[in-house]
Amino acid sequence: MQEAKRARIRLQSKQDGDPVVQEAVAEVFERGGALYLKYEEPEADLKGRKTRTLLKIARDSIKMIRHGAVESEQTFQEGAAMPGFYRSPYTSFNLSTRTNSLEIRWDRGFSGTVSWTYDLYVHEECTGHFDISLHIQEDTQ
Repeated sequence: MQEAKRARIRLQSKQDGDPVVQEAVAEVFERGGALYLKYEEPEADLKGRKTRTLLKIARDSIKMIRHGAVESEQTFQEGAAMPGFYRSPYTSFNLSTRTNSLEIRWDRGFSGTVSWTYDLYVHEECTGHFDISLHIQEDTQ
């Protein structure tokens, strides 16, 4: 197994045109043919708790698991509707994602860009369209 490396990530998301940018330092490693990113989201909830995120980037899918202030799981696979869930101290519901596009490009090592678009469904109703771009830059220092 390859040892974990540090990387800087920049996650840009647009929900129905409204942009949000998150930047973080991540731990990145490869296991079983998939690339894993572990990082802590920069924003804390009202009680100061942060959310830890694990991204599993496989050849044709992405799985996002979040623990902490928010608990959620989402899977993205082009052309497929995938089940998931969201839980916070304030609400809880099952959801699903329908991924319209998914593109994974690696430059070298643990650097690259992953982008995907999807529709989010809650209780069978589309609640938004998302356009995500994740830039990963391995820290070589």
